[in-house]
Amino acid sequence: MTQQRRGWSGAVAAGVAVCLGCFCASGCSGGAAADDARSSDPVPLLREAGRTLEEAGTSKATTSMEMATGGTRVTIRGQGVYDYGRRLGRLKVTLPQDPAGTNEHRPIIELLAPGALFMKNRGAGVPADKWVRVDTAGLSDGNLVTGGATDPFTAAAVLRGTRTAVCLGRTELAGTEVRHYRGTADLRFAAKGAPPGVRQSLAAAAKGFASAEVPFDVYLDDEGRIRKIRHRFGFVGGADTGTVAVASTTLLYDFGAAADVRLPASKDIYAGRIAEH
Repeated sequence: MTQQRRGWSGAVAAGVAVCLGCFCASGCSGGAAADDARSSDPVPLLREAGRTLEEAGTSKATTSMEMATGGTRVTIRGQGVYDYGRRLGRLKVTLPQDPAGTNEHRPIIELLAPGALFMKNRGAGVPADKWVRVDTAGLSDGNLVTGGATDPFTAAAVLRGTRTAVCLGRTELAGTEVRHYRGTADLRFAAKGAPPGVRQSLAAAAKGFASAEVPFDVYLDDEGRIRKIRHRFGFVGGADTGTVAVASTTLLYDFGAAADVRLPASKDIYAGRIAEH
């Protein structure tokens, strides 16, 4: 798996070479006294966002990951479902078009699980009917970037490390009233309180990113559920690329949607050598 991790992660860090070949003093209160108290110090509320998602059960998810390196900006998009109780998700990830403007890359199907990422249509010599399994704790970014989409539960777990945050007021997102918070989380602190699987991934990211401090914007509905979260990472690329700026955005909606996610059987997982890119 060492060859696989180096090839895929290196491609992402280089701008996905594989693909290219307002603090508001009021306005957050909502009117209730308890609401006012939570809004005045949003840090505890944000640290519990992951637990609130677990209580919500399931949702649909849309992801977007933008990377900028060497004057080039690319975007990888994903769409699927997530089961927060089981911490399992399924995304169809669409890679950017090649420079000629033709989309010659098949969407990659990703299964997200505690401590693991499964990919189908991975390419690189992997048979079309086989899955590739990646140990996320062994990735230098903990799979916050490598898969081209941030696991929604892990995205929420980053907020466990919230150090500072302010409420920027109320707004509307896809027809839902939400509160907008902006702050900074520490991946090292987040890892200490995260569940097994996620803990190891966050600890790896804390060491692998250019900084363990992660700026974020997050939008919570009146039940405290994440509706949108955007992280900004600095991923250390190779000597020729330096630090790659990465912005990962996750939208969560249709809570309670069916999310029947099944991991592949051992016989369906590719055990061969992954080609380098």
